[in-house]
Amino acid sequence: MNSHALFAKTPPVKLFFLASLPGAIGMLASALYQTIDGVLVGHLLGETAFAALNLAMPFVIINFAVADLIGVGSSVPISICLGRKEEEKASGIFTCSCLMIVGAGAVVGAILFAAAPLLITLMGAEEEFANLAVQYLRVYALCSPLTTIIFATDNYLRICGQIRPSMVLNIVMSVLSAALEWLFLGVFGWGIWAAALGTCLGMMICAVVALIPFARGKMLLRFCRPHLSRKMLRQIFSCGTPNFLNNIAGRLTSIIMNAILVRLGGQTAVSVYGVLMYADGFIQPLLYGMCDSLQPAVGYNWGAGTYSRVRAIERCCYVASAVVSLLSAVVIAGFPQFIAGLFMPDAAGEELEMVLGALRLFSLTYFFRWFSFATQSYMLAIEKSLPASIISVSTALIFPVLLIAALWPLGLTGIWLNFAGTAVLSGVLALVVLLRSRSELMQADRPVQAQA
Repeated sequence: MNSHALFAKTPPVKLFFLASLPGAIGMLASALYQTIDGVLVGHLLGETAFAALNLAMPFVIINFAVADLIGVGSSVPISICLGRKEEEKASGIFTCSCLMIVGAGAVVGAILFAAAPLLITLMGAEEEFANLAVQYLRVYALCSPLTTIIFATDNYLRICGQIRPSMVLNIVMSVLSAALEWLFLGVFGWGIWAAALGTCLGMMICAVVALIPFARGKMLLRFCRPHLSRKMLRQIFSCGTPNFLNNIAGRLTSIIMNAILVRLGGQTAVSVYGVLMYADGFIQPLLYGMCDSLQPAVGYNWGAGTYSRVRAIERCCYVASAVVSLLSAVVIAGFPQFIAGLFMPDAAGEELEMVLGALRLFSLTYFFRWFSFATQSYMLAIEKSLPASIISVSTALIFPVLLIAALWPLGLTGIWLNFAGTAVLSGVLALVVLLRSRSELMQADRPVQAQA
C-alpha cells in the first residue's frame, strides 16, 4: 500500500492497526536490546558490572539522542512535504539528514571516548566500578558513526509505508544483538566491553541492510545530491528539538539521580534504579512506537489540510496509550519479584526489599504518564514544537529536579516516588497545552469545511 492510500484514505481505526501496532512491536523489539543487555550482564558478569552499565547508559543514550534529533526532526517536514506532493524536496531533506547523522555520530563519539574517564569519575565511581563503566561507554563511542543512524532509518521506512519491514528490521536487530552478546559473554567469556560490542555490531549490520533500498532507488524517498540550506536546518532542528530535549533532559536527570544514589545507597541503589529504568525501557517503547508510528499519517494529513482526520487519528493514539499504560501499572505492581529477579538474581534481605518497594511505587507512574506522552507526540506531529518542547523538558528534567528537593526528607523513598509525582505534574501541563491547541485546530478546520 502506498503512502497516500495508507495515510489519506484508510479509516483511522484500521490505520491504527496497520501502522501503530506493528510500529509499537518494532519499537519494543528495537529497545529490547537494552533489556537483554541488562539481563545478560547481570547474570553473567555480576552486580558490579550491572551497576557500571547503568552508570554509563545515560551517556550512551545522549549519544543516540543527537542522531534522534535529526532523524525525528527530519521525519516531520518530510511527511508534510509528501502530503503536499513535494517528493523531490522530501528526498533532499532525507539525504541531508542521513549525512548529518553520520557526521554528528563521529563528532559526539570522539568527545565521549576522550571524556569517558572524567565523566564516570565525576559520577562518584571508583576502581573496578569506574573502569567497567568506561569500557562500556567507549565501545559505543567508537561505533557511534555507524550505529546512530539505525533509529532514523526506522522513521524513514515508516514514512515510505514500509511498516512491516520496519518492524521486522527492529526484531532482527534485537535478536542479532542478543545472540552476539550471548556469544561474546557466555561462550567466549569476554568482559563488559563485549556486551557493548555485540549490540553495536547488530545495529551496524541492520543499518546497512535498511539503507540499501534507499540507495537503490526502490523507495519513495531516495538519495540525491544534497543541498543543505539554513531553512532546512531550522526546520529539522525545530521539529527534532522536543524529542532531543526530552532525551537530553532525561539523561541529565538520570545522571543527577545516579550521583545522588551512589552517595545515598551506593552500588545497590544504582542497581535498583537500573531495574526501574529497564522496566520503563520495556513500556515506553510501546507508547513511543504507537504514537511515533502515527506521526507520518498525522503530518501527512496536516500538510494536506484534512484536520478532522488528524483529530480522528489522534483519538486512537490517546486511547491505545491509556490502555497500555494502565496495564503496565498493574503488571509492575503485581509482579515486582519476577521483574527484580531478571536483573538482580542474587538480591536478598534488605536489598530485595529495596527493589520490591521501589517497583511498587514506580508502578504508580503509569496511571498518569500516558496523557503527557500522547500530547507531546501530537504537538510534534503538527509542527507545534514549542509546546512539545515545554512538555518534554518539564517531564524529563524540571519536574523531577523540583521533586528531588521536595521529597528529599524521604530519602530513597522520595527518589522512587519521584516518577509518579512527575507523571501527575506532566499530565496537568499537557491538559493545559491540549485545551489551548484544540481551539486553534477547530478554528483552522472551519475554513476547510466551508470550502468543501
